[in-house]
Amino acid sequence: MTDFAATKAAFALPEGVAYLDGNSLGPLPKAAPGRVAHAMKAEWGRRLIRGWNECGWMAAPTALGDRVGRLIGAPPGTTVMGDTLSVKVYQALAAALEMRPDRRVILSDTGNFPSDLYMAEGLIRTLGQGHELRLVAPEAVEEAIGEDVAALMLTEVDYRTGRRHDMRALTARAHAAGALAIWDLAHSAGAIPVDLSAAGADFAVGCTYKYLNGGPGAPAFMHVASRHLDRARPALSGWLGHEAPFDFDLHYRAGTGIDRMRVGTPPILQLAALEAALDVWDDVDMTALDARRAALTDRLVVAVEGSCEGVALASPRDAGLRGSQVSFRHPEAYAVMQALIAQGVIGDFRAPDILRFGLAPLYNDEADVDRAAAVLAEVLATRAWDAPEYAARKAVT
Repeated sequence: MTDFAATKAAFALPEGVAYLDGNSLGPLPKAAPGRVAHAMKAEWGRRLIRGWNECGWMAAPTALGDRVGRLIGAPPGTTVMGDTLSVKVYQALAAALEMRPDRRVILSDTGNFPSDLYMAEGLIRTLGQGHELRLVAPEAVEEAIGEDVAALMLTEVDYRTGRRHDMRALTARAHAAGALAIWDLAHSAGAIPVDLSAAGADFAVGCTYKYLNGGPGAPAFMHVASRHLDRARPALSGWLGHEAPFDFDLHYRAGTGIDRMRVGTPPILQLAALEAALDVWDDVDMTALDARRAALTDRLVVAVEGSCEGVALASPRDAGLRGSQVSFRHPEAYAVMQALIAQGVIGDFRAPDILRFGLAPLYNDEADVDRAAAVLAEVLATRAWDAPEYAARKAVT
């Protein structure tokens, strides 16, 4: 059984703060500063350029990719780290479209994260082959998967409401229609159990700065199913995706396996921080984490609905149908959240009216949930949110 008190102790959480925003940025693992300092001083500082060969820098994207892969049901050798999530979305979608040259529809939903949709729009313009990005309501996705669809591109857990797609069922439906399935795991990896192999996913992408706690700017990951590794071609033919980067060929030859999806130079210092974060996951049982996720999110729903006037649940009521977050609607949600943050309860706001609370069992507990509900009730009852300083929008909401 996972000791969640021990995992909470592994994070540097400020005194007096209930941190319920791990779905935007995970907190600092206590081991990360020392790990990064070692990479800077002992590796970069002493080994200099030799660090690439002597400190495992060149292999880090695939070595850490396999560690992330364990958490998402991906076999070894099918997941690689690097670049940003948007870049990985672009790579996965471009590869999928090339594998379905006779089809022109990319199917997604209106709850998908906008950046994913922006990548699709940009790729469509670049290709200039008449592709269409078709958006439907999340509930209508299954019915909309037809024989003109080249790629189904979905985020498993809706970033606003926490609504969760049935990955296995929708992937099976896509395959039955001859389409490929691409899954964005930004709000899934480290939040809920994921089994890409069992679901039959073709491609998956995700970030590591949310529930995986890799820190701001932490690299993204990309998974390609084993059956596609030698067929999926990288649209971004970066130097480190070359078959032999240090041959310095003037023409690109795609590398073998998942290495072909590498693009730029690995961010070694960020990978060092991520390595420290992944150490916390080594003793975590995902079934136990999921049970605790359900209990904590249910507790927040019950507490808020029992004590807070003027908010409405925006997330699915059934814990099995949502990720590791609970969202509520309020017409002044931005100001309400700023008032909460001022009192040490940190969640976030998503337009137009969402109060979003991300619950991470690795470091959140019942006390965090109860405090969040109590402070929210007080803020609403006293209209503490109705102050000019809470209405001024900041760059990051």
